[in-house]
Amino acid sequence: MFHGMQDIRPRLVTTKLNLARSVMPVVVITGARQTGKTTLVQSLGAKVPYFTLDDLGVLEQAERSPETLLAQTPVTIDEVQRAPALLSAIKRAVDKSRKSGDFLLTGSANLLLMKGVSESLAGRAVYFDLPPFCPVEWLEKKERLSPLDKLFQDTFDSRNDWPEGKGDFPKWLIRGGFPSAIETDSDEERAVWFAAYTQTYLERDLRQLSAVASLSDFQRLMRIAAQRTGRIINQAELARDAALSHATAHRYLNLLETGCLLSRLRPYASNLTTAMVKSPKLLWADCGLAASLAGIGDVAAVKRRDDVGFWLEQAIFQTLQVWRAVNPDKRQLYFWRDKNNNEVDFILEHAGELVALELKTAESVRPSDANGLIAFKEVLKKKKLLKRSVVLHGGDNGRLLGDDLLALPWGWMLP
Repeated sequence: MFHGMQDIRPRLVTTKLNLARSVMPVVVITGARQTGKTTLVQSLGAKVPYFTLDDLGVLEQAERSPETLLAQTPVTIDEVQRAPALLSAIKRAVDKSRKSGDFLLTGSANLLLMKGVSESLAGRAVYFDLPPFCPVEWLEKKERLSPLDKLFQDTFDSRNDWPEGKGDFPKWLIRGGFPSAIETDSDEERAVWFAAYTQTYLERDLRQLSAVASLSDFQRLMRIAAQRTGRIINQAELARDAALSHATAHRYLNLLETGCLLSRLRPYASNLTTAMVKSPKLLWADCGLAASLAGIGDVAAVKRRDDVGFWLEQAIFQTLQVWRAVNPDKRQLYFWRDKNNNEVDFILEHAGELVALELKTAESVRPSDANGLIAFKEVLKKKKLLKRSVVLHGGDNGRLLGDDLLALPWGWMLP
């Protein structure tokens, strides 16, 4: 059962966000369009002036006379990436009178990836990413993401600390985490919404970030990149299949990342002396958008895929990126693969400690399913950083596989 659109759901990042506002003069929230940035900042309770640069009059003022827009503080400014010059004015205002909580900014582009932007606020701003909703956040589950946190604890007990039961991964894959898409029960209507979202991105947001000679070429690369979700990026192959130059494909991928639609998951550098795969892995910020771009429009289409394991990774990433965003100072996500093709799908890092996750669609777990986890543990045996290794499976209960090695269901993340 899904709630009505009129409901405002609390975001898990809110506590950390309010703490940052009490300390830093500038707080920046970035994320793709429709993730709920505007709703979040308007729900924080502070009655302060609010301006959006989607308003052409406000945008012109920000470009021609930015100081007048900043005359009253605190102030909230939406879609700040549309006027990079405004950030220089904010820098001058902060340097003149540094007060915590003066500027709350949002943007549909990763400002840290925009040339010249991050430098203007260095030492003055803290940045938060607001990914699309994950299922437990949307459904306001009482356990939230605490099971992931408990994996790092010495006292972890799977019987009490990890919810059991099967999940419905295809349902959540095609819905994703944009509220409008989650709320839509009709596959046909959802397909129309995702098509409109993509077109809006191409015709408005993308052109604000960079000049693109051919939108059809860019859209073709988006669709091909969606078919490769969960894979290590091979830019030469991607460029060839999209009929683009290597340089153009590289620039288009950068634009998708800057626009907060694409993530490049870095490999964990466990040992510099070990032969490692160094290329990042491609994942989308929203699994529903990725599925739509790949032509996956309903549950039956998910089940027909030969590469269903990669799509499970994409669906679980929806939750893991929210876990990371809740505490970005201490949390990171990686994957791991060596030259012998031993692989771990996700490495969670919290305050320097690690948890390794291997994902399986099957309901049962075989000893060989843990081979990558065992290889990773062997590489790290002298560093004592690895708290626990887990095979996440599609069954409904867990069991012990070895020393700090468990088989647990992923069902609670995709209920």
